[in-house]
Parts: sequence; structure tokens; C-alpha cells
Amino acid sequence: MRKAFWVVATTCILLIASSLSVAQIPVTSLKVTDTPSDGGQSIDITWQSTTEARLIIMRSDRRNAGFSPVGEALASDGKYTDTSVEDGRPSYYRLAWISGGDTLYSAPAGPAVAKSNWFRTERLNALVLTVLMFTLVVYFIEKAKRGGELYIRRIAGLSALEEAIGRATEMGRKILYIPGILSINEIQTIASLSILRYVGKVTAAYGADIEVANIDPLTYSAARETVKQAYLEAGKPDQFRDDMVTYITYDQFAYAAAVTGKMVREKPAANFMIGSFFAESLILAETGYSTGAIQIAGTADLAQLPFFVTTCDYTLIGEELYAASAYLSREPVLLGSIKAQDIIKAILMTVIGAGIVTYALGSEFIRNLLLTR
Repeated sequence: MRKAFWVVATTCILLIASSLSVAQIPVTSLKVTDTPSDGGQSIDITWQSTTEARLIIMRSDRRNAGFSPVGEALASDGKYTDTSVEDGRPSYYRLAWISGGDTLYSAPAGPAVAKSNWFRTERLNALVLTVLMFTLVVYFIEKAKRGGELYIRRIAGLSALEEAIGRATEMGRKILYIPGILSINEIQTIASLSILRYVGKVTAAYGADIEVANIDPLTYSAARETVKQAYLEAGKPDQFRDDMVTYITYDQFAYAAAVTGKMVREKPAANFMIGSFFAESLILAETGYSTGAIQIAGTADLAQLPFFVTTCDYTLIGEELYAASAYLSREPVLLGSIKAQDIIKAILMTVIGAGIVTYALGSEFIRNLLLTR
């Protein structure tokens, strides 16, 4: 009888201790899943908890043995992502924590298998925008190729081009055109040559003199053919001279010294500085300003814009350079690209404006729609 009593008492004590341990468990609902929309080698471990206990996340390739620590987290975090997993290999997880000097463990959860995914669904908005942009660009380029009319607002600085050329014609002095200091592989140089083609045609029509001073050999060759073609299109190929397009030197500041020397000695009536520029921009622009020339500049190099804005009569700022080249050249590829970009910008501005209004009214739908992780 006494032995039976002790057996029952011991059993009750163990049951009470077990119930106390369960009551002290800081987490519940342990789940493990493959991280969605990722590149693989990642598993999400989630749980529910209202405490601040520090948890040790343990992993094994077997359910009941071989667990080793892979990271730590607070119980209140509710989630931990294990990024050291091998794809295609089942993984089991359990949580460990310290309670009263003892290490306690949760029941294992799993298996979960990490794998790579084709798409990151949280970046679907970027994919939609990319497809929309591509579609609009192709559509407007094809429309321009078929002769469709694409409206692009005329930039105020473009009207100054003819004014500057007309002034040079009246004064009997030449025009100095600088197509930047980078080679033909720079997009700003290409845009500058498109504008040079228009300037060359107007110069030929007005009978003015022009000099295109180049720092790069490849740009020199392209500029020479551009001016030659412009005079041909203007119906005055016989007025083109080889010395209208010159190559000076490949050294940056030697080039700046030579060009500023031309400005001081020959005093061109108009200076065009359109393309990519660096430290020499202020030297060129200040010298041209001191000679009294009308100056038109354009660049997408933001650091050089302040110098041009303060010393030139007209400045094409940033993307206006590309818009001007498309407007003047009427090339279908350029026109279509600019038109598509304008529409995308209008769509984004509308959506962002609507998002601001709806967020102020308490709705986060548009905000979440634009959110990219």
C-alpha cells in the first residue's frame, strides 16, 4: 500500500511539473516553410509569442536528433529566416530557451525544403512597369516610322539657336561649336551631334561660318560627317570646308586652353557648348562670356550645370538635351523613346498623387501597390 502511494505521489508531482513547464513555454504554433519568391537557400520559421524571451533556433536534417544552433531571435519577433540552407534538402527546426537555469526545447517542426522561385511576386509592380515602358517605346517608335505625328513641346532654348546663328551672320563672325569632351560612345555626345546637324543646316542656309572644335578623334570624324551631311541637306555642299571641323588635342586642359585662346583671339559671335563636360566647363563658359558672345549650353552632368546656367544665355538642363536632339532630328527612335518616357512619367505622377491623397484619407492600397521590397 505504501509503495503504491509513493508511485501515485511521484506521478502527480511529475504531472504538475510537466504542466508548469508547459505553462512556461514562451512560444506556440511553430511552423517552417520555404521563403516565398526568393532565390533559394532560405527557410522561414514562424511562431506566436507575447514574451521577450531569447530563443535559439536549431536545425537538423532529422526530426528527433542532430539539432545544432543556426541563429537567435526574440520570442516577440515571431519570425526568423534561415539563409544558410541547402536547396532540396529537408530541414527540421526546434526552438530552445533558458528557463530557471535549464534549457528547454519546443517540439520539432518540419520538414521544410528550400528552393529557388521563378518570380519575386513582391516586385511584380516593377515587372508591370517595365513591360508597359517597353510596349510604349515600341509602339511610339513604330508610329513615328509610319509617319505618325508625335507632339513634343518645343524647348525655349531651341528658339535661341537660330537667334544666335542669325546674330553671327549679321556680325560677320563665326560660330564655335563644342560637342563635349567625351567620345562617340557617350550618349550626350550622340545627342550633341544631332543638334550639330540642325545647327549646320541653319548655318549653311544663313551663309554663316562655323567651327566645330573636337577633343576626341572619333567624335571629330563623326562631327565632320555630320556637318558635311548638313550642308548637303541644305543644298549647299560646295560651301563645306574641311577646316570647319577641327581636332585639337586629347588632353583635357590643353584642349580647354586652345579653345579659350580661339575665343579670345577670334571672338566668335556665338558659342555652343553641348555635350558632356567636366572641370573645363567653367573655363570655357567664363571665357566665352568675357568676349561678349551669345552662349547656348546643354549637358546632363549635374555638377556642371551651375556654371553653364550662370554664364550662358540659354541652357538645356539634364533631359532637355535629349529632348532637344529628338525634336530637332525628328528621328523615329528618339521621338518614340521621348514620347514613351513622357507618358510613363505622367502615369507615375498621377499614381503617386493619388497615393498621397488616399493615404491621407486612411487607405494604404496605392502605397502598397507601389512598394517594392
